[in-house]
Amino acid sequence: MAKRTASAKKQARASVRRTLRNRAVRSEVKTKIVKARRSLTGGPVAESDRYAIALEAIRALDRAASKGILHRNNAARRKARLTRQLVKLGGVPAAGAAAAQGGKSKKGAAPAKGAASVAAGKAKAPDKKAAAKKPGSK
Repeated sequence: MAKRTASAKKQARASVRRTLRNRAVRSEVKTKIVKARRSLTGGPVAESDRYAIALEAIRALDRAASKGILHRNNAARRKARLTRQLVKLGGVPAAGAAAAQGGKSKKGAAPAKGAASVAAGKAKAPDKKAAAKKPGSK
């Protein structure tokens, strides 16, 4: 059945524009991932360039996931695979994807569970309880 209403026609036009833009972004992400994998598997590339190329691919994945072009789990899986390859070659310390992103964390991400953050969390717990008590209660 043909689209008849004005809003349906407008939605169809918008859908075409979105499809073209999303296809271009997906293609760019794939290209960067392939370049990163080639640099990791044994191309004539300097160590710092390998890290930079992989980091660029990871950033492209993050951008595509934040725009909704790729599902966030899909982007996370691809980033993990790329980071694992990078770590295997010794291009980055084995701290995971956070190290591959240059130490940047996402807005809503929980802080890393390191010894310092656990110790700081234990020190803050009594203060929260004390602040929660009413001033008149014993």
